[in-house]
Amino acid sequence: MIHILAKHWWVLVVRGLVSLIFAATAFLIPELTFAILVTLIGIFLLADGILATYSGWRLKGEDNDWWVAVLEGLIGVGLGIASLAYPDITAALLVLFIALWCLLTGAFEIALAIRIRKEIQDEWQLAFAGIISIALGVLMLVQPSAGAISIAWWVGFYAMFFGLLLIGLGIRLRRWLPSEPEA
Repeated sequence: MIHILAKHWWVLVVRGLVSLIFAATAFLIPELTFAILVTLIGIFLLADGILATYSGWRLKGEDNDWWVAVLEGLIGVGLGIASLAYPDITAALLVLFIALWCLLTGAFEIALAIRIRKEIQDEWQLAFAGIISIALGVLMLVQPSAGAISIAWWVGFYAMFFGLLLIGLGIRLRRWLPSEPEA
């Protein structure tokens, strides 16, 4: 499994970069109107879901649990489409969507980290991303009445840490690729 992940290391880096771009937007323009915030979150969820689905699909035939990554991605795609299709969604429903996505993504990331712990050192990066995801999901469920700016900052911090951890993992996985022979 690790060789497949290493072969597509760039997908993790792209997911990380998308997360960092979203985080920068959340920090630099926190007073976005709620409709724009919903749109940005929808785009983020959709882009991350598409990339996660692609990663999982590439594992098909190589790993029996490929469907877990595809499921994670499809959940992100579904939540992203729902956010974009209904921009007038209520704050409570938005918080619930994001919290659900964070909880599920976190659980999948921790499960994957446990699964690959014998194949890669320092799998803590993926597990830590999962813990951060779950913590944010719980926080959003406990404080559903937070304002749009608070949500933007919470999600911005999450996206920043998530992005940095995914980029770090992607770069580490790239090192697993066999070196090309010199000409």
